[in-house]
Amino acid sequence: MLDYEAEYNNRARVPEYPEIAERWSLLASAYRLAGNTALDQPYGTRERQRYDLFHAGDQDAPLVVYIHGGYWQRGDRKDYSFLARELNAAGVTVAIPSYTLCPTASVMEIGDEIQACLAALWKKTGKRPTVIGHSAGGHLTAEMMARSWGSFPGVPADLVRSGYAISGVFDLAPLIDTSLNKALGLTKGTARAASPLFRPPAPKGRRLVAAVGGEESSEFLRQSRAIADAWSKVGIDAKYEVIAGANHFSMVDELIRPDSPMLKRITGMAQEAHSA
Repeated sequence: MLDYEAEYNNRARVPEYPEIAERWSLLASAYRLAGNTALDQPYGTRERQRYDLFHAGDQDAPLVVYIHGGYWQRGDRKDYSFLARELNAAGVTVAIPSYTLCPTASVMEIGDEIQACLAALWKKTGKRPTVIGHSAGGHLTAEMMARSWGSFPGVPADLVRSGYAISGVFDLAPLIDTSLNKALGLTKGTARAASPLFRPPAPKGRRLVAAVGGEESSEFLRQSRAIADAWSKVGIDAKYEVIAGANHFSMVDELIRPDSPMLKRITGMAQEAHSA
C-alpha cells in the first residue's frame, strides 16, 4: 500500500527546499523592482484578492497567468515575481495572483477566486490567457479549463482554452489521509467535486500540457499521466510531459532558463491563444 504522506510531502522529499525558496525570494524581490509592473491590482475585496502584472514591451503581447502552489495553504504571488522575467523577455505579459488560503477558504472557493481574477483580467486587457501553475497551481490551471464561465457577464464561455500544469494534483482524494488535509478539510465528496480529472471541459479548441519532473514521486507522475489520458479520451489535445532530472521544485526553475523547452512551449501556447 502506498504511503500517501511520503508521496505528497514534497518538502520532505526535497531537503534543499529552504535554500531553493530563499533563492526564489531574492530573485522575486529583484524583479519586482526591475520589471515593467502594475503591482497589487485588486480583483475582489478580500485581503489576498490581488494580482501583479508584469508587462512585456508590446501592448499587444499575449498574456500568461501564473498560479502559485503551496497545497492551497501556503505561498504568495510576491514570492514568484521572478517567473515573469524570461516570459517578459520572450514578449509575453504575465499576471500572478494571490488567493485566500486554506483553511480560511476551501479549495473550491480558491477556484472561485482565481476565476474572478481571470474575469477581471479579461475585462482589463481583452486578452485570452494561457494559464500555467505549479503544484496546487497546476490543479487550479486544469480547474480553470474545466469550469463554466456563464456567470461572468461579458466573459467568453471558453475563456481558458490552453493550460500548462506543472506538477499538478488533479485527483484530490489521496490527500485526505495526509497531514496536508488538516488545513484543506477535504472529505470524499469535496475531494471529488474539486478534482478536475473527473470534469473535463468541452474539447473544442482546448489544449492542456501536464508536465511533471522525472524525479518526482510515483503519485505525481501518475496524476499528470492520468489527466492527460482522461482528457485525451474525450477529444482534448492533452499531453503528458516528463522533464528528466527535475524534482518537484526544480521544475519551477525551468521557467527561468532561457533555453528551456518548457519556456518555449508555454511562449508558443500563449501566442497561439492570443491570436485565436
